[in-house]
Amino acid sequence: MPENTPVTPAPHPHPEVPVEAREHAEDLGAFVTAAPSSYHAAAEVARRAEAAGFVPLAETDTWDVAPGGRYVVVRDGSAIAFVVPPSAGATTPFTVLGTHTDSPGFKLKPRPTTGREGWVQAGVEVYGGPLLNSWLDRELELAGRLVTRDGTEHLVRTGPFARIPQLAIHLDRQVNDGLTLDKQRHTQPVIGLGEVGDADVLAALAARAELPDGAAVDPADILGYDVVVADTQAPRAFGTHEELWASGRLDNLLSTHAALTALLGATPADLHGVAVLAAFDHEEIGSESRSGAAGPFLADVLGRVSRALGAGGEDRRRALASSVCVSSDVGHAVHPNYPERHDPANHPRAGGGPILKINANQRYTTDAHGAALWQAACDAARVPTQEFVSNNTIPCGSTIGPITATRLGIRVVDVGVPILSMHSARELTAVVDPWYLARAMGAVLVR
Repeated sequence: MPENTPVTPAPHPHPEVPVEAREHAEDLGAFVTAAPSSYHAAAEVARRAEAAGFVPLAETDTWDVAPGGRYVVVRDGSAIAFVVPPSAGATTPFTVLGTHTDSPGFKLKPRPTTGREGWVQAGVEVYGGPLLNSWLDRELELAGRLVTRDGTEHLVRTGPFARIPQLAIHLDRQVNDGLTLDKQRHTQPVIGLGEVGDADVLAALAARAELPDGAAVDPADILGYDVVVADTQAPRAFGTHEELWASGRLDNLLSTHAALTALLGATPADLHGVAVLAAFDHEEIGSESRSGAAGPFLADVLGRVSRALGAGGEDRRRALASSVCVSSDVGHAVHPNYPERHDPANHPRAGGGPILKINANQRYTTDAHGAALWQAACDAARVPTQEFVSNNTIPCGSTIGPITATRLGIRVVDVGVPILSMHSARELTAVVDPWYLARAMGAVLVR
C-alpha cells in the first residue's frame, strides 16, 4: 500500500435493533398519527382499550365494576383505563401509570379567521412552551373538538392546512446571528390567498368534522371549540442503522402509548393490585383543570373503584398507603453539541434505556423506595436504565408526579425516555427506548 493512501477505518460495531422494538416504534407512530390533539389521544386510548375487551364507562352512569373486569373512561382530553384483578378486595392497592396527552404548540383563538396583504391566516395563541422556530415552514393541521348547539362533541382534523412562513434571509441578513420571534406577530399561520372574508376557519373545520353517518356540521351550529395546531409529517425511523425515531408529540404520547401497551398486555390474574393508566390533559400548562392531574379525575375514578370493591374510608386509605404511581414523561438525552448543559456525572444516552428522574427539590418525586421499585422492575424486564438529574445551574421542569403525590398521598416515582429536541414540533428518540419503557412498565404492574 502506498505510504499516503488513506486507511478506511473499520465500521463501528452497532447492535441490531430488535424486531420487537421496531414493531413497537411503528405502532407508536400509528398512535401519534391518530392523535393530533389531546382529545384524539383520549379517544384513541379508549378505542384501543375497547378493541381489547375493555368496557367503556360514562361518568354520568352508575358503574358496575367487578373483580376480573377491564374498563375505560374518558373525560375531555384525558382517559383512564384500569384492570381489576380477580382477587381484588377492599384494601387492594392501585398501581398507576401516569402520563399526559397534550403537547406544547398553538391553540386556535376566538374569531380565528384573520389575514393581511392578500393572505388569509388563522389566529392562534401559544400553548405551553414550544420551541417556536421549530414550527416554521412546516405543513400543519388543525385538530381538536367542536361542540354544536345541541351539546354534541365532534372530533375534527383538517390534514395539511396551514403554514407559518419564515422571513427570507434577504429581508433579515442577521437572522443566523439570532432568530427572535414575536409570539403575536410572527406565529400566525397562513391558510390561503385572498381577503379575510374570502375564507372561514370554522367553516373549514365544520366540513371536516368526524361524523359517523357522513353528515355535515353546520358552521352556525358551532358554539364552542378546542382546536390546536399539529405537525403533519409522518413519524419515521432514520439514521445509519435506522436506530433513530423522529415524530411530533413524543412529549408525551410516547409514554402514553408505552403505558397503554403495558396495560393491554397485562394478565389480570398476575397483577399486583388494580392496574391503572391515567393519561391527563393540560400538563404543559400546569395541570390545573378538570381533566388535568391537579383536578379530581383520578381521585374520582379510584374512589368509585374502591367503593365497588366494598371499601369504606379506612379501607381506601389503607389501599392508597400501599399504592404507587409511575409518572412517565420524556426527559433530556445528553446533547452532543451542548454536553456542558448536563450534569457532569449523569449523561443519559439515547438507546441506553429509560431514565429515572431525580430532583432534590421534589420537582420530580422519586425517593429511595421509588428508585428501588423502578430498578427492580427494569431488572425483571431485562431493561437497561439510567438516571437523570439536572445541572445545578439549570433548573429542571416538572411532571404530573408531584401533583399526583400531593393529591393522593401515594408514592410516586418519576421516569421517562431520553429524547432530543424536546418541545420541538418534531422530537427525536432512539427506536429501542420506547420499547424498553413499555417492558419496564409491564414489570411494574406484575411486581
